Amino acid sequence: MIGLLQRVSSASVRVDGELTGAIDRGLLVLIGIEKPDDEAAAERLLSRLLGYRVFADDAGRMNRSLADVGGGLLLVPQFTLAADTRSGLRPSFSAAAPPDRAKALFTHLLGLAVARHGAVASGRFGADMQVSLTNDGPVTFWLTS
Repeated sequence: MIGLLQRVSSASVRVDGELTGAIDRGLLVLIGIEKPDDEAAAERLLSRLLGYRVFADDAGRMNRSLADVGGGLLLVPQFTLAADTRSGLRPSFSAAAPPDRAKALFTHLLGLAVARHGAVASGRFGADMQVSLTNDGPVTFWLTS
């Protein structure tokens, strides 16, 4: 499972003009789900997202986690993260989990996040989404589980 996390001052997702999720200070995480991923991978990724130290401490060092600062978590499903771009001029999505399996795993991840963190919002699986963000730093990391 892939999580492309971005530390943000604010972020939101809209589908057909309707706001489906928004946060202030926190993490926007684009989620890619690959064929071998399972519930355990979702649990590992969430633990890393909540504990990854990307927020500044009093000395200005990235030493505080999302859990430490109590920030928002915006999860957005993005199957294109599972693309194989190593050759040619068109991405291959053969590594991506089938849509029904990916939706189930994203829903599982979202449920775990709400239970463990609370301040959670999300995009809508399979929808054409417009994502807006103010990247703070910029700080962006690619996490896998």
